[in-house]
Amino acid sequence: MNPLDILAMRQNRRSFLSRSTVGLGSLALASVLKPWQSQGANLAASTQWPGAIQAIPQLQKAKRVIYLCMAGGPSHLETLDYKPKLAEMDGKPMPESFTEGQPIAQLQGQKLKCLGPQHEFQTFGQSGQQIANVFPKIGEISDEICIVRSFHTEQINHDPAHTFLNTGTSISGRPSMGSWLWYGLGSESENLPGFVVLTSLGKGGQGQPISSRQWHSGFLPSNFQGVQFHASGDPVHYVKRPPGVSQNDQRRLVNAVNALNRELDSVVDDSEISTRITQNEMAFRMQTSVPELMDVRNEPQHILDLYGTEGGDGSFASNCLLARRLAERGSRFIHLYHRSWDHHGNIKNNMRTSAKEVDQASAALITDLKQRGMLDDTLVIWGGEFGRTPMAQGSGRDHHIRGFSLWMAGGGIKGGTSYGETDDLGYKAVVDPFHVHDLHATMLHLFGVNHKELTYRFQGRDFRLTDVHGNVVKRILA
Repeated sequence: MNPLDILAMRQNRRSFLSRSTVGLGSLALASVLKPWQSQGANLAASTQWPGAIQAIPQLQKAKRVIYLCMAGGPSHLETLDYKPKLAEMDGKPMPESFTEGQPIAQLQGQKLKCLGPQHEFQTFGQSGQQIANVFPKIGEISDEICIVRSFHTEQINHDPAHTFLNTGTSISGRPSMGSWLWYGLGSESENLPGFVVLTSLGKGGQGQPISSRQWHSGFLPSNFQGVQFHASGDPVHYVKRPPGVSQNDQRRLVNAVNALNRELDSVVDDSEISTRITQNEMAFRMQTSVPELMDVRNEPQHILDLYGTEGGDGSFASNCLLARRLAERGSRFIHLYHRSWDHHGNIKNNMRTSAKEVDQASAALITDLKQRGMLDDTLVIWGGEFGRTPMAQGSGRDHHIRGFSLWMAGGGIKGGTSYGETDDLGYKAVVDPFHVHDLHATMLHLFGVNHKELTYRFQGRDFRLTDVHGNVVKRILA
C-alpha cells in the first residue's frame, strides 16, 4: 500500500477514535458540569436560541437593556457632577497633588489650569438630584434615575475605551456585552436579532468613528454578533427582495441553500455552518419584520411629539423611538451610539448643542417605557466611554478616566438616588468607586445571572465578561 494512503488511513482512524471516545467523554462531562456549554456546537439548531444559562427567576429584574452611549466622552462637570470648588479655582493652576504621575491624554507635559463648570446646575425632583440646566428634560425624570458619580475606566483614548466598556478588556476580538447577554439568555424574538445597534451623528463636537468590532461576538459563535440597523434609508443592506422575486421564490431558495449547508455540516461538523443556516432563516424573516419595525406611521402623534421626531430621519430621537419598538418586539440588547461628545474646545457652546440633541429623547424613552409598563424590566443606561478633565484644554476639556458619571433607570435600579463621589475638583472617584467590571457584574445580576457563572471555554480557558473582576453594587438596586 502507498505510504501516503497508510498515513491517511491512520489519521482517519485517529480522528474517529478521538471523536467517538475522548470527544464524547468530554462532551458528557461538560453536560454534567455546565450543561449550556455542551450546546455550543449546535447553537443554531433553531432560529430562536434559548440561552446558555437559566436566569434565577426571583433575582431577575431586567429582561432587556437599552444602552444610550454618548460616544466621545461627555464631561461629567457639565452634566451630572457639580463641583463648586472647581468653579472657585477657575483659571488657577491645577494642584500637582491631583495629577502627578497620572495618565493624561493630550495635556501631558503642559501647564494645567482649572476650568470651572461651564453651565449652571439646578436641583430637580423630589429626590433633589443636581443636574446641569442644559438637561431640563432629564431633570424632569430625575426621580426615575440613579446617577453614578464615581465611574472609572482604564483606557484613555476613544477606541480602546469603547472596547473596554463593551467587552471588559482592551484586547480587541473579545465578545461585547450585548453578545454575552444574547448568548447567555437568548432573545424573546424569532424575527429580529437579539442584539441591535443604531448610530447617530450630532453637531456639537467631533464625531469620532465607531468601529463595528465594538458589537462583535468575538470568540462566541458569530450568530451572536450585533446587527447594525441604519436609521434612514434601508435599515439593513439587501433586506428587500429583488424585483420580480416573490416570497415563495425566496423561501424555496433559502430552503435549497440550507439543505446544501446541512449536507455539508453532516460531513464536516462545523458550528459556523449551523450559524449560517440560522442567519439565512433570520434574514428571510427580517424581510417582513424590519420594514414593519421601521414604519412608525402607526405611532400616535403625541408619542412622536414626546420624542421630538417624526421618525426615519437618522437622529438620536428617532433611534430612541426605534429602541422602544425593538424592546417591545423582544430584542435583548439595543445599543445606541450618539457621536458628538468629544469636546476638546468650545465646550460651553458645544455642550449646549449636544445636550439639546439628546435631552428630550432620553427622557422621552424613560417616560414612554414607564407608560407602557416596560420600565420595570427594561434597564436603561446613559453615559460615555470616559469623562473630561477638570483642567482646561483651551476652551475645552481633555479625555479623563479617573472619575466621571453615568445614569441608569428601570430594570431593578433604585430611582431618585445617587451613588459615589469624585473629589472636590471632579478628578478622581474617591467615594464608592464604580468600575466598568462592576457595571457588567451588576447588569448581569439584574438579569438574574451570576457574572462568574456565565462563561465560555475558548483556547483552553473559561472566559467571562467580567474576566476575574467585578462586584455587584447592591446599593443602587431597588
